Amino acid sequence: MKKTLKIKGMHCASCAIIIGKELRDSEGVHSIDVNVGTETAKVDFDESKVSPEILSKKIEPLGYSFIIEDEHKAHSGMNMQKSEKLAELSEMKRKLIFAIPLAAISIVFMAWEIASKFGLIVPVPPGLSNAFMYLLPIAATYVLFVVGKQYIVGLYRFLRYGKANMDTLVGIGTVTAYVYSIFVSLFRDLLTVLINTENIYFDVVIVVITFVYLGEYLEARSKLKTGDAIEKLLHLQAKSAIVIRDGKEIEISISDVVHDDLIVIKPAGRIPVDGVITEGSSYIDESMITGEPNPVKKGVDDAVVSGTINTSGAFVFRATKVGDETMLAHIIRMVEDAQGSRAPIQALADKISGVFVPVVLMFAFLSLGAWLLIGAHYLPFSQALSFGLVSFVSVLVIACPCALGLATPTAIIVGVGKGAREGILIKDATTLEKLHKANIVVVDKTGTITKGRPEVVSIKNFSQKSDDELIEVLFSLEKKSEHPIARAIISYANEKKIEEFKMENFESMKGKGIRGSLNGVEYYAGNTYLIDDLGIAFDKNSIEKETINGSTPIILSTRNEILGIVMIADAIKPEAKEAVSRLHALGIKVVMLTGDNKNTAKYIAGQVGIDEVFAEVMPEDKLNKIKELQAGNKVVVMAGDGVNDAPALAQADIGIAMATGTDVAIESAGITLLNGDISKIVRAIRLSQLTMRGIKQNLFSAFAYNIIGIPLAAGLFYPLFGWLLNPIFAGLAMAISSVSVVGNSLRLKTIKL
Repeated sequence: MKKTLKIKGMHCASCAIIIGKELRDSEGVHSIDVNVGTETAKVDFDESKVSPEILSKKIEPLGYSFIIEDEHKAHSGMNMQKSEKLAELSEMKRKLIFAIPLAAISIVFMAWEIASKFGLIVPVPPGLSNAFMYLLPIAATYVLFVVGKQYIVGLYRFLRYGKANMDTLVGIGTVTAYVYSIFVSLFRDLLTVLINTENIYFDVVIVVITFVYLGEYLEARSKLKTGDAIEKLLHLQAKSAIVIRDGKEIEISISDVVHDDLIVIKPAGRIPVDGVITEGSSYIDESMITGEPNPVKKGVDDAVVSGTINTSGAFVFRATKVGDETMLAHIIRMVEDAQGSRAPIQALADKISGVFVPVVLMFAFLSLGAWLLIGAHYLPFSQALSFGLVSFVSVLVIACPCALGLATPTAIIVGVGKGAREGILIKDATTLEKLHKANIVVVDKTGTITKGRPEVVSIKNFSQKSDDELIEVLFSLEKKSEHPIARAIISYANEKKIEEFKMENFESMKGKGIRGSLNGVEYYAGNTYLIDDLGIAFDKNSIEKETINGSTPIILSTRNEILGIVMIADAIKPEAKEAVSRLHALGIKVVMLTGDNKNTAKYIAGQVGIDEVFAEVMPEDKLNKIKELQAGNKVVVMAGDGVNDAPALAQADIGIAMATGTDVAIESAGITLLNGDISKIVRAIRLSQLTMRGIKQNLFSAFAYNIIGIPLAAGLFYPLFGWLLNPIFAGLAMAISSVSVVGNSLRLKTIKL
């Protein structure tokens, strides 16, 4: 069984490593992937051997636990986690209200003392100085044991269980400075002959813990904003629905709606579940689902989606999907899964984070030892000890791996969330990363470049039947077809109020057409390949002349003769030409791959500026063409919406499904574009490029920060330039690094795709 569990108490990359190592070898656990950005764990486990409750108990001694959600309450865990986060932020804020003034006073006194030594300001009055020195240990004790309690607990867990995380590093550093200062304060007279007892670090304890804690507060508050895409989607869910039962309108909870319920939607009402309109019409605002700003006209037999808003008229629809089956529930699950997935680029950061804390601990002790063993040869012992202690604390504080751990997941969370708001659903982080490398975009014609809603433009009748009788047969056949072309026949028949007959022995022949029996006669409807297979002679040249302007022929025949040809024309989507132009501007080649007539395909391609066309392609040929295009390390994106596209979508490096198509196509694709808008292909690629740029910026700043910060904190630059990093600045730098990484990721939300 696979489950995504939310984690309480996790706030750094080391936490994710600890949880993963602790549970990975547990009985019944097949695999576990812990994500620090979403604070979740994807666990694949044998529910007959282990449960989330048992796994939670295993990590509770280490300070973590799983938030076990009620499976019967869809997505309640997300709201519950947010309420807990808000309560946690409120508690952190309360502590900071007391800690920040103490830190500010400490900084003022430190700056006053330093400035007075250089004659820049008068010395601190003795009375004020003595009062401050007496109050400083009390303030440091409060800040360490109240505000910094989690760091002491982190140190305790390290000593007891041998597990070290960010809290451990800060805990060791600040407790060491505090204990040293207490020891010097109590035994000043005895220690004066050995060390410089004027150097105590209560102020360092106060300011470092305050800065680090403030950084965590700002980081937590920013991280809460990274997941607001799902929060907004959750708010789209209606709480109740008005249904017609026993001829009466009654309001019931959304959880009580069942399949085939007739639901009444009034002006400004939110649609509670997915369904099909049975009565009335209106304009529906689908912007929060599709990203499209203009309301869409809907009438009888049109589909409506949960979470969208009725803007004007009233209508009744029949519920076809309820609960977790709805499009909105599917979108929420898809976004959650994608935000919690791991991008390949994160692998390096994960490897470094896995060994980071123990390496930093070793480096901190080495720096202390180096100052005592080597520095004491060149400096007085008291000064070497003081410098060593400062370096020890600074290394532990500055080297927290938060920025490194947050670099990738925060950018992925924001990128996936932004995509969802734009009507671009991304299945996982790997897809998002791959997309920015795209060289070739392959598109289907029908439903991708064209509207996918073709119309009947002419009827050539070679039979004894009337045109309406001919359409009756064709309508009865096409009614059972999933092909977009069938919609034109169905729409035409509905407009003409043509009757449908029950077609028996229906069969769909992929890439060719359909067949079925009516009153003992077997009828066929399809393309020229189908007629060739039947062995019926026909004038191909006359059909080709008809297709030059982009029309598609549907040939209706019996087993022995052609009855008629219906010409179908599919309009080009207004945004298609600009989308192709923008893809060219990104240096991407655009290829059309379609099973439709070559003349139709070439005509459409020429209208929008497509580079290369492969027409009259069978489903298996589409797959092979994708393989051919992938030769030479080309990264191929395939966009389509039909059943025939599913194998090609799966073969492409990135498959993009237009959500106007079938569920098969959507499940085969890494990205789904809601509303079937081709311009979203460009936006999806742009989103990938921006997200990857943000990740690289984050990783660079995190690596640069540690590469420069740790040696500086250890005192390696002191012999050359006299530079030694005060722990206070180490704490400030650590806080800034984490917040800047999250802030840089959040910046993506404001950029227009």
